[in-house]
Amino acid sequence: MEKKEKKPEILTDSNFPVKRVYHQTKKLAKEEPGKYPYTRGIHSEMYRERLWTMRQYSGFGDAKQTNERFKFMLEKGQTGLSMAFDLPTQIGHDPDSQQAEGEVGKVGVSIASLKDMMTAFDGIPLGKVSTSMTINSTASTLLAYYIAVGESQGFKSVDLRGTTQNDILKEYIARNTYIYPPIPSMRLIGDMIAYCAKHVPQWYPISISGYHMREAGSTATQEVAFTIANAIAYIQTCLDRGLKIDDFAPRLSFFFCCTIEFFEEIAKFRVARKVYAKILKEKFHAKDPKSIQLKFHTQTSGESLTAQQPDNNIIRVSIQTMAAVLGGTQSLHTNSRDEALALPTAESAKIALRTQQIVAYESGVTKTVDPLAGSHYLEYLCDEIEAGVWKYLKQVEKMGGALKAIEKGFFQSEIRQNAYRLKKEVDSSQRVLVGVNKFSEEAKSKQDLLRIDDTVEIKQKQALKKLRSERDNKKVEQSLSKMKSAAEKDENLMPFILDSVKSYATTGEISNTFREVFGVYRPKEVF
Repeated sequence: MEKKEKKPEILTDSNFPVKRVYHQTKKLAKEEPGKYPYTRGIHSEMYRERLWTMRQYSGFGDAKQTNERFKFMLEKGQTGLSMAFDLPTQIGHDPDSQQAEGEVGKVGVSIASLKDMMTAFDGIPLGKVSTSMTINSTASTLLAYYIAVGESQGFKSVDLRGTTQNDILKEYIARNTYIYPPIPSMRLIGDMIAYCAKHVPQWYPISISGYHMREAGSTATQEVAFTIANAIAYIQTCLDRGLKIDDFAPRLSFFFCCTIEFFEEIAKFRVARKVYAKILKEKFHAKDPKSIQLKFHTQTSGESLTAQQPDNNIIRVSIQTMAAVLGGTQSLHTNSRDEALALPTAESAKIALRTQQIVAYESGVTKTVDPLAGSHYLEYLCDEIEAGVWKYLKQVEKMGGALKAIEKGFFQSEIRQNAYRLKKEVDSSQRVLVGVNKFSEEAKSKQDLLRIDDTVEIKQKQALKKLRSERDNKKVEQSLSKMKSAAEKDENLMPFILDSVKSYATTGEISNTFREVFGVYRPKEVF
C-alpha cells in the first residue's frame, strides 16, 4: 500500500506551527479592558468612546508643499498630523552641505531653520492639533522649532500636543540615521524627556519604535522583545538622572508595524501591552496607571507593498488596518498604494485615509471593546509570542542591557537571520506574493507618480543664503557657543537648543556644534 505523502507544516510569518483547529485548553484569565495588565486594551471603552487618531504620514519637497498637503489631509478628515523629514534634516546637514546633494526634499520635507518650520505650519494652529514628527538624531532641534512656532502663534509649550520619535537605539539596530555615538545620543534623549516632563507636559518626547526592526525582517516576537528592551534602557537612563518613574513614564509612547499575518499581528499588540505593564509594575514599581499602559501608534507595513500591480496594495493595507484596530492601537497611519514606487500622490493618500474611515465607521468592529475575545487561535499565538518575548528579554538582560546587545550585534544578527529566511521563502515561491511570484502579469501603462525634482534643492540653498545674510550672525554665534559649553558640561541642552533655534541657527549648524563635542558614530562590522 502506497504511503500518503506527509503534508508540509503550516506556519505563521514568525514560524509558529498552526493546527487545523483550536479548542479551549485552559480557563482564560478574566482580564478586563482598561485594567492591568491591559491585554484587552488600555481604555475600558476603547473605540466605543473615542476612535484612534488618524494620522497620515506626510512631508516632501519644501515647507510650502508640505503645508499644502497637511491642509489637504485635514480637509479630508485626518485627525492628527505626522511629519516626514528628508535625509539631510534627519542626519543634521543643511541643504547647501555637500552631504545633502541629491537628497533635499526627496523622502520628506527639508527643514533647515525655524523659518521653514513656520512655513510648514502656516495657518495650522499648533495649540489645536496633535503632531507626530518622525525624527531621531535631530529630534531635540525639531522639537525646539515646534515650540518656537507655537510661541509665535501665541501658544505656550504647555499647550502643545504631539510626539517626537526620538528613538536612537533602533537606528543603530535597523535604520542607520544616527549621528553621534550611543552615550551622548542617550544624553540628548534624557534631556528631552526631562525638559518635556516640566515644560511640555502634553508631549510624548519619545516613541520607542519596533516598526523599523519589523520592516528589516524581524519576527513579531523579536519586534516586541527588542522594542521593550530598548524601552528599559531609556527608562533606566531617566532614572539614573534622578527622575521618578511616574514623572515621565506616562509620556512614553511606542510605534509598531502592522504587517499582513492578521491574527499574529493582533496577538503581538496584546502581548506588548501585557509584558510592558508587568515590567513597569514589577521591575520599575510604577504606581500611576498611566505609567503602566503601553500607548502606541501603528503604521501599516511599507515593506509588504509591491511595485507590481500596485492597486493590490489597497487590499493589503485594508487587512493591516483592520488588524491594527482589532489590536487596540491609539493612532494609525495607513500606507498608500503607490509607496513601493514613489512618495504618495494626494489621491493615493486620500484612499489610504478613506481606508481607516471605512473601518472606523462602516465595519462594526468599533462597537464592542474587544471583538476577538475568546478566539482560541489568538490565545495560542499570544502564549507563543509572550514566551518568546520573555526569553529574549532575559537574554538581553544577561548581556548587560540593550546597549550592550547592540554593541555585540545581537539584535542585528537575529533580525538578519529571519530576513534571510523570509527572502528564501519568497524566492522559492513557498511564500506567495500576489502579483509578484504568483498571478503576475505584464505591467500596464505608467501611473501618475509624485516626483520631487532638483528645483527644491536649488530653492532651499537660495533661501538659506538669504537667511544667513539677514539674521543677526553675532547672536547666532553666541547662542551656539553657549550650547557647546553646555554640551561639554552636564547641563540640560534643551534650553540652549531652543535659544539657538530662536536666533535662526540652522539644523546643520546645531548638529555640527554637537559633532565637535560628541564626535560621530562609526559602527563596527558585525558578521
